[in-house]
Amino acid sequence: MLLLISPDSVEEAIDCAKAADYLDIVDVKKPDEGSLGANFPWVIREIREAVPAGKPVSATVGDVPYKPGTVAQAALGAVVSGATYIKVGLYGCTTPDQGIDVMRAVVRAVKDYRPEALVVASGYADAHRVGCVNPLALPDIAARSGADAAMLDTAIKDGTRLFDHVPPEVCAEFVGLAHASGLLAALAGSVKQVDLATLTRIGTDIVGVRGAVCEGGDRNAGRIQPHLVAAFRAEMDRHAREHAAGVTVAG
Repeated sequence: MLLLISPDSVEEAIDCAKAADYLDIVDVKKPDEGSLGANFPWVIREIREAVPAGKPVSATVGDVPYKPGTVAQAALGAVVSGATYIKVGLYGCTTPDQGIDVMRAVVRAVKDYRPEALVVASGYADAHRVGCVNPLALPDIAARSGADAAMLDTAIKDGTRLFDHVPPEVCAEFVGLAHASGLLAALAGSVKQVDLATLTRIGTDIVGVRGAVCEGGDRNAGRIQPHLVAAFRAEMDRHAREHAAGVTVAG
């Protein structure tokens, strides 16, 4: 399982760089513009320069409307600015067909420029609260559009969490659907250390966090702390070892 951490400024990215040994992907977003709020192109560039060259940078392009052309241009801006994972929050898409329209445009824009870049179709565990596409439709949307990964986050950051809206057994179904289509499965949404055993067990490929590694657990007012990143990774690794041992014993 890969650990994705989301700084919202160059200063926080420098803190991530200090903890580079403990994380796998540095994710650029702007939390005050939404769950998957897009940051500025120059911030993506500066963060790309601030973190080690071998550490992938991902960037969100926003909680986007159903406007394929607009979103494709935003995605191209992110990849030109140095991101190698491009995350699209299908906030304004109410049907799978709309999601596919947007993601096909994004995939073409991104991969025409950088074929090796990874495109992530992101949906929301609390889709019922904002009227967007059903979470379990995301793997099919990603697969049919040529994306590389399907992700779930939460749209409304009010203290509710991933498993409050999509229970573990449904998250496991999401992961299974993604894997069946050859996709990576990413899960986020106020994930905490107590969730890691479940996330490991269901085969999550990427776990995304912010609040869990910020001072005070506050994704907005708190700042990412390298020692909290290290502690989160240590807990991830512990669960991975225990899960592997359990699988070996069961086998």
